[in-house]
Amino acid sequence: MKQRYYQLFILILILVAGAAVVTFTEGKTLLGREIRTHLGLDLEGGVQALLEADLPADTPISSEAMSTARQIVENRVNGLLGVGEATVQQAGDRRILVELPGEQNPEAALNTLKETGLLEFVDMGSTPLQPGTVIKTDFGLESTPTLTETNAVTPTERIWHTVMTGSALKNVQVTADEFGQPQVAFELTSDGSKIFAEYTSNNVGKYLAIVLDKRIISAPVINSPITQGQGVIQGQFTSEEANQLAVQLRYGSLPIPLKVVETRTVGPTLGQESLRKSLLAGLIGLSIVVLFMALYYRVPGILADLALITYALISFALFKLMPVTLTLPGIAGFVLSIGMAVDANVLIFERLKEELRTGKTLQNAINLGWNRAWPSIRDSNLSTLITCTILFWFGSAFGASIVKGFAVTLALGVIVSMFTAITATRTYLHIVLDNIKKGSEKSKWFGI
Repeated sequence: MKQRYYQLFILILILVAGAAVVTFTEGKTLLGREIRTHLGLDLEGGVQALLEADLPADTPISSEAMSTARQIVENRVNGLLGVGEATVQQAGDRRILVELPGEQNPEAALNTLKETGLLEFVDMGSTPLQPGTVIKTDFGLESTPTLTETNAVTPTERIWHTVMTGSALKNVQVTADEFGQPQVAFELTSDGSKIFAEYTSNNVGKYLAIVLDKRIISAPVINSPITQGQGVIQGQFTSEEANQLAVQLRYGSLPIPLKVVETRTVGPTLGQESLRKSLLAGLIGLSIVVLFMALYYRVPGILADLALITYALISFALFKLMPVTLTLPGIAGFVLSIGMAVDANVLIFERLKEELRTGKTLQNAINLGWNRAWPSIRDSNLSTLITCTILFWFGSAFGASIVKGFAVTLALGVIVSMFTAITATRTYLHIVLDNIKKGSEKSKWFGI
């Protein structure tokens, strides 16, 4: 039996050492991935926006269309900003909640996200129009009237013919022209290549407008047939504008138009102050708990403090590895789970003291105390996990990211606390107390 606990002790030491390495590694590559703490909007600053379908209230919107829109917005976020901790959630039947921690240019980011992103190659014939001109096209004129609405006075009421749309795009990326200016290079699908080759072969010398959301980006002259299915979009872009356009085209057009109905910007200074106060509160609370356990339960309390440190290291390492985005509610969930971890130890030690008072040997008292405390520990933790599941579902269904973050950190903390109560605390108790010689057992060591 003792050999088993020594083996468990070695495994726990290895686990704690690995967790400590991850916990104290920040911004470095470990095992092929960057290890860092992911902070939420309220701690790092950034922007939160609520996007809503830009359609009349009585227009039905399918759940599939909203789900597709959410996925495209999420792809645009990751492609444009490159932040894994950004949050994109569907909120109800017509809204999408977007949180961009650390974003310094929220207006440009939101414009990229909400743009419909409908790319059209439009036959302009012999009529040159300036970039920026809003036009009407025959694509979706009857089925999607919202997409043909204009917000500027056009020079003519003519409806232009769309040769093909962005659905024919296979690949899009930002490159540079011969003068070093940013441009967007594209490659077409096989079907798109055939259409493009036929059209350009029959319209050499005419204008082909590249139109995004009914606004002309550029209108080059077709100098020669384009038969290889490749081309570029030039429009005197900055690097940022070219990247935004590439992201919109790469991840497709939105099935429904979106508008920003609410925005909230959090400054990084406010976030850092919140983080500082949260960490200070957590350290004070943890210190009080550690001191209480050591003074009230004596030797078992000190061992429980070691188990608590084990719990904290493993939990925080998991937060960084998964990764979990830490927000103020998320930190609150973690702190609350510390109470759950301590509660398990309190139940075990009180049972241990009861068995010692009845005259049981120390080893028997440890086993009996743990066995009789386990049902209470199991039931209380399972009840908390069920509650966390309900909160997580609620946060996902209604776009309440605050509730969702709280549920995730609390659930992870409870799971780790069950491990420390079942394995770590019990192992520490046996390693230390089983080696106390008979006759040396003193009640003051156990707070009796």
